[in-house]
Amino acid sequence: MKNQLTDIPRRRFIQTSALATAGLFASLFPRQANSMFFENGVQVSAHLWVYASKYPPTWDCSADLPQVFADIKSAGYSGIELMDILLKADDSVERIKALIKKHNLPVTGCSFGTDMWNKSKHDEILSYATTVVDRLHQLGGETFGVSVGNAKRIKTDEELDAQANLLKKLIPICKSKGITLNLHNHTYEVENNFHDLKGTIARIPDIKLGPDLNWLIRGGVDPVWFIDTYQKQIVYLHIRDQKENGKWTEAVGEGETDFKAVAKALNRIGYKGRVAVELAFDEPPKRPVSESWKMSRTYVKDVFGW
Repeated sequence: MKNQLTDIPRRRFIQTSALATAGLFASLFPRQANSMFFENGVQVSAHLWVYASKYPPTWDCSADLPQVFADIKSAGYSGIELMDILLKADDSVERIKALIKKHNLPVTGCSFGTDMWNKSKHDEILSYATTVVDRLHQLGGETFGVSVGNAKRIKTDEELDAQANLLKKLIPICKSKGITLNLHNHTYEVENNFHDLKGTIARIPDIKLGPDLNWLIRGGVDPVWFIDTYQKQIVYLHIRDQKENGKWTEAVGEGETDFKAVAKALNRIGYKGRVAVELAFDEPPKRPVSESWKMSRTYVKDVFGW
C-alpha cells in the first residue's frame, strides 16, 4: 500500500511535468495543440472585433494586440480569432508569433470579408486571400471565416455565380494549408428569404458554415431552426448577445438571447465544432472589456458546458 503523504510530491511532479509537456507541445506544434486542448470536443476562442471596431474604416488594431492577447488569455479562452487586416503587413507573422509565445495563446483562425460577388476584383481578392491564408497557416490557425460581401441589394445570378466560383478556388487553397473555410454570415446573407446564402449553397452544396447567431437573429432567423436545418455543414459559431431593444450587451448572458435553447439544439446534434465569443458595443462600456470577456467565458461554460 502506498504512503499517501510521501506520494504527494510524486503526484505533483507528474502534474507539473504534464503541464510543462503540454506547454512545450503547444509552442512547437501550435496547429496540433489547437485541436487537442479543449473541453467536450468544443474549442472556445475569442474574436477581437471589439478592439478593431475603434479603428474605422480599416479596423486595424495591430497596436492594441499586446493588450488583446493579455485580456483574452486572462479570461480563460483557448484561442484568438484574428481579422485579415492584421495579417496584411509583411512583419505580421513575426509580431504575432511573439505574442502567441508570450501569452501561450494560440491563433485559431481568421475572419475575412470582401466583395466576392464582384468578378472584376477576383484577381486582387485571390492574391490577397492567398497571402492571408499562408500567414494564418504559419501562425497555426485552422479556420477561415469568409463573408462574401454586401451588394446592398439582391444579387443577380451572375453575381452569385461569381462569388461561388471564387470560393471554389479558395476552398482548396485553405485545405492545402490545413485550414477549413466556412461561410460567416451577417444579415444580408439571410435576408430576402436566404437569397444570398441559398444561392451559394446551391452552387457549392457541401460548403462549410460558420454562422454568427446574433446576425441570424437580426436577420429575422431563429438560430435553433438554423442549427437544426444546416447541422451537417456547421463547423463554427460566433456567439454575441443583445438586449430586448436590439442593442448589444457588454457581456454574453446579459441580454435576451435564448442561449439555453441554442445549447440544447447543439447538444441534440452532437456539435463538436468550434466557437468564438465576439463582443461588440453600441454604447461606451461601463466596465473594462477584460471583465466582460471573463463574464462571457463563465456564462458560456455554465450554459453550454464548454
